[in-house]
Amino acid sequence: MDSETKYRVVTAFQRVLNPVTRRLPTHTLLETTGRTSGLPRRTPVGGRRTGGSFWLVSEFGERSQYVRNIKADPRVRVRLRGRWHTGTAHLLPDDDPVARLRGLPRMNSAAVRAVGAGLLTVRVDLDDQGSS
Repeated sequence: MDSETKYRVVTAFQRVLNPVTRRLPTHTLLETTGRTSGLPRRTPVGGRRTGGSFWLVSEFGERSQYVRNIKADPRVRVRLRGRWHTGTAHLLPDDDPVARLRGLPRMNSAAVRAVGAGLLTVRVDLDDQGSS
């Protein structure tokens, strides 16, 4: 399957699944500010907190809507285990996303590797250690 077909299939699937996943109280969410609307946009993500940072890999790199939003405004919030944390997101094109996935949650990493094209590492430097 070519990358364009993967992108279309996965985004169609996510349009159905993500609204349900966003409602799960303990699922990890990344909240960005919509680059056009200015409204909060919440995306279910898989990643891992390491110290004062949260790491994730975008399966479609700069094609992902949340990555486009980060480029316009890097201030984000991350919901981890039901608690919101503010932070600043950094796109890391020089990081090895395949190697990074080895240190992230196994199920999500396998899915990202299987369907992704143009992987991109994202690090969120968290402002605080508590909720916001």
